[in-house]
This record gives sequence, C-alpha cells and structure tokens, in this order.
Amino acid sequence: MVLDMKNKIRERRKKRGISQEELAKKCNVSRQTVNAIENNKYDPTLALAFRLARELDTTVDKLFEEEKNR
Repeated sequence: MVLDMKNKIRERRKKRGISQEELAKKCNVSRQTVNAIENNKYDPTLALAFRLARELDTTVDKLFEEEKNR
C-alpha cells in the first residue's frame, strides 16, 4: 500500500520567515531539494525529514501527514 503524503514545509518555513536557501543550508541540502520537497516532487530521507522538522521547530508527524480523499 502506498500512502500519499503532503507536507507543511512551505507553510512552516514562511511562518518562521526563512527562505528556501536558508533552510537548505541549515539542513545541508540544495535549495532545489527543499523546493522539490515542498512541491511533493521528492520524498526526503528519514534523516532529512528529522532535520527539516528540527529546523522548523516541529515534529516529523506534524510536518508530514497522510493526504486524505485522493
């Protein structure tokens, strides 16, 4: 079974007032990687998901959620 996931990275990033570039540097990835994740074009590794959650002051569970009604 494949779960469709959506994330709240863009929402959390903007709320904290940081750019994709800043978040990327803090997580040791490229800005393009952050952009691809925000646009659901790329699924991050578990390690990256934890780094993103830490930098966005949230948990992985709150940052990524199952997309319903698809």
